[in-house]
Amino acid sequence: MGMMKEFKEFAMRGNVMDLAIGIIIGAAFSGLVNSVVNDLFMPLVGAALGDMDFSNLYVPLADAVPQGLALEEARKLGAVFAWGNFVTVMLNFLILSFIIFLIVKGMNRMMRKKAAAPAVPPAPTKEEVLLTEMRDALRTIAAK
Repeated sequence: MGMMKEFKEFAMRGNVMDLAIGIIIGAAFSGLVNSVVNDLFMPLVGAALGDMDFSNLYVPLADAVPQGLALEEARKLGAVFAWGNFVTVMLNFLILSFIIFLIVKGMNRMMRKKAAAPAVPPAPTKEEVLLTEMRDALRTIAAK
């Protein structure tokens, strides 16, 4: 039973829970970012370059692979140098990195604003109030 207790303590530590939450949010965020890249940015890039679909551009390396097939069909027939798929993945990575950079930059800005906000000084303790009254009383007596 000691091992189960030790495991429970390990699993319930803040770092492990934070990591688990991060992985879950990351997986959900991944779907969102993939949609932004594949559904919003890549069609714009393809339209700007003349309706090109990078993901299906390749150079056949086997004689059995004709030019013009979809990449998946060409891969079934033989070896292909899928440079277009690499370009697509690289653009996805760059866009994803930029989006994450913007999110981290925004969070850092919010954290700096929170840290820069002036803290309200704590109210004086009873001892400080009493000492202040004694000081003021002594000043009044000394002034007479």
